[in-house]
Amino acid sequence: DSLTEGIGDETKSGGYVGILNHTFEDNNLKITVENFGKKGNRTDQLLKRLEKEDVASAIKEADIVLITIGANDIMNVLKSNFMNVTMEPFQEERVKYIERLEAIFNKINDLNPDTQIYLIGFYNPFERHFGEIKELGMIIDNWNDAGKTIAEEYNNVRYIPTKDLFSNTNMDLLAEDEFHPNTSGYKMMAQRVLEYLKESNEKTEINT
Repeated sequence: DSLTEGIGDETKSGGYVGILNHTFEDNNLKITVENFGKKGNRTDQLLKRLEKEDVASAIKEADIVLITIGANDIMNVLKSNFMNVTMEPFQEERVKYIERLEAIFNKINDLNPDTQIYLIGFYNPFERHFGEIKELGMIIDNWNDAGKTIAEEYNNVRYIPTKDLFSNTNMDLLAEDEFHPNTSGYKMMAQRVLEYLKESNEKTEINT
């Protein structure tokens, strides 16, 4: 979605994906990065895009697939219920989110069973301005838990948490829209993703 596209990055360098790419280049690592992030994408739309030839052929060649998806699924429900935020409609949609997420992982594995998939979790963009609406934090936690649980069902999927990076901090990590990360926020995300990539790589090296 827009987090992978890099919306909010004031340096226009492609968000966490661009920062990772620069890091690889700076360390002379021959890693090719392709970014298919698309602003506004929900899980149902990503599922359809996996059928597209350019996306499917890139996945067939990929050693690693990084995914941010689901924030727009949450926003879709939020827009319809903003005047009265209760857990129920989010819980109903979460069931469908789980089904679609599993379908996304299954489709990627059909295309390339040897790839390593990383699902990047949600942070809470509402904490600063709507911290008093406790339900919003609970919704984010619930959906993160769902993603983590599903990731654990697959041998080649890992969940990367980001919520802790954006909460209880004095740093300004959000863009002007108060929703997407700014460059500092994306740097934190990139750093976290890199930690997980390194850890997985070390495990693979040990096993082989």
